[in-house]
Amino acid sequence: MKNTFKTFIVFAALILIYSACKKQEYSLGDLTAPANVVITTQVVGQDATHPDGDGSGNVIISVTADNALAYKVDYDANNSLDLVYLPTGKVTKKYTSVGINKYRITAVVYGKGGLSSTATKEVQVRSDFTPDPEVVANITGGSSKTWSVDPSVAGHFGVGPWDPTNVTPSWWAAAVDEKVNCCNCFYTATFTFTKVSASAFTLKVLTPDGAFTKTGALAGGLPGIPPGGDEGCYAYGGGTSDFSFVPASSGIPAPTSTGISIQLPGVDTFIGYGAVLKEYEIFASTPTYLYLRVQGTETGNAWYMKLKAL
Repeated sequence: MKNTFKTFIVFAALILIYSACKKQEYSLGDLTAPANVVITTQVVGQDATHPDGDGSGNVIISVTADNALAYKVDYDANNSLDLVYLPTGKVTKKYTSVGINKYRITAVVYGKGGLSSTATKEVQVRSDFTPDPEVVANITGGSSKTWSVDPSVAGHFGVGPWDPTNVTPSWWAAAVDEKVNCCNCFYTATFTFTKVSASAFTLKVLTPDGAFTKTGALAGGLPGIPPGGDEGCYAYGGGTSDFSFVPASSGIPAPTSTGISIQLPGVDTFIGYGAVLKEYEIFASTPTYLYLRVQGTETGNAWYMKLKAL
């Protein structure tokens, strides 16, 4: 009888342990990717007389879908794909390439379980822009002028959030000569801006000690940069490209910004620091001083650089 009772106790304990360890089952429901993804575009100022808009470059973009939880968008998949978070699925995008240009918008919509659906749409838009002649003269000298990062001033390099309401290197700013010992290529690289005509400009980059950047895609596709490694100097043969003065896309007002950016095409050139994006916003310019802001090697970072005329 005693053995039977003990057996019963052990059996009951095993049942309790099994019940306690039994997994709780949950259901995510139907894991169906978002459907009926639609990109709607409205080119601001578009009418029968102005089929490509009013010249502001502004396009109202709206992404809708069934069963959507989150949206990302690339504003021009004709170049490298760069998806950015779109909280509400709607945004006004300013396209800044001067003239009439076509852009291929790509939207990725996410649903339950991370399942996604994609849609693309092409939009044609006109951007009219005449940069401040004084800014152009400061940077090009009226014909050609060469610049380099200035190690003699504090804050010649810095980083802060990519945020139009926080426009200082609030996370970190370089001390005088800070990168001399580790990355002197940052200071020996030169950048020559040439005015070819009233609307045509070129940039020539020389890097006798290499390019200062991170690696791979984080370098903005600079040729010859290896796929992995820390921030440093990397072999880069220099390059020449056209560039444009365009309206800054950040919307940061004066006097913090001039409202003008230097836009580089492709991946062959850079200014100061090899960065993912190629729009260098001009915060300030004089005949001897140039202060730039660019999205850094990681999305969400803004890099600041101070250059001197040579």
